[in-house]
Amino acid sequence: MPKLSALSFLLLVIMCWSGPSAAAGVPMSDAEVQFWDRSITPDGETLPPGGGSVADGRIVYETACASCHGVTGRGESPLVALVGGNGTLTARSPNKTVGSYWPYATTLFDYIRRAMPFGQQKSLSSDEVYAVTAYVLFLNGIIEKDGTITKATLPSIEMPNRDGFFWSEEARRLTGEL
Repeated sequence: MPKLSALSFLLLVIMCWSGPSAAAGVPMSDAEVQFWDRSITPDGETLPPGGGSVADGRIVYETACASCHGVTGRGESPLVALVGGNGTLTARSPNKTVGSYWPYATTLFDYIRRAMPFGQQKSLSSDEVYAVTAYVLFLNGIIEKDGTITKATLPSIEMPNRDGFFWSEEARRLTGEL
C-alpha cells in the first residue's frame, strides 16, 4: 500500500474539512459560502448584528462551555483554560489564556463563533456568541458583571495583551501603514 506524504495527507484533510462540495470538487453554493466564510476582522467591521450580556453569557457558558473549560474558566489543563496566566508569557511555560494572551476581543468572538462548542461548532446564534464572549471577558476581569457587548462596542474593548503583538514590516506594507 503506498504511503501518503505529509503534504498529501494535509491536503486531503483540508479538502475533507472544507465541506462536502469542496471535497467533491464542486463549487460551493451561496449558502455553503455564507456558512463557512465567517471571518471577523480585528477592527470589528465584519461583526454580525447583535449583542449579549454577561448574565446571558453565563447561562450559555454553563450549558455549552463549562464541561470543557470548567465553571470558572480555569479548565483542568492549560489547553482548555480561558482564565489565568497573567504574567506568565515570559515564563518557560506560558499560560496563554484569553486574559493573558489574546490581543483583540473580536478575535475571541471569531473563535467562539467558528469553533465552539467543541463537537457542535457553529451552532450558537450571533447573540449567544456575543453573550459568551461577554461572559469570558468578565471572567478575565476585562468587563464588568453588568456588561453588555454589541457589534458597536466589542472592537473598542482593550485587551490586557493588546500591545504584546506587533505587525511585521510586510503586514504594515500590505495595510498601507508603511
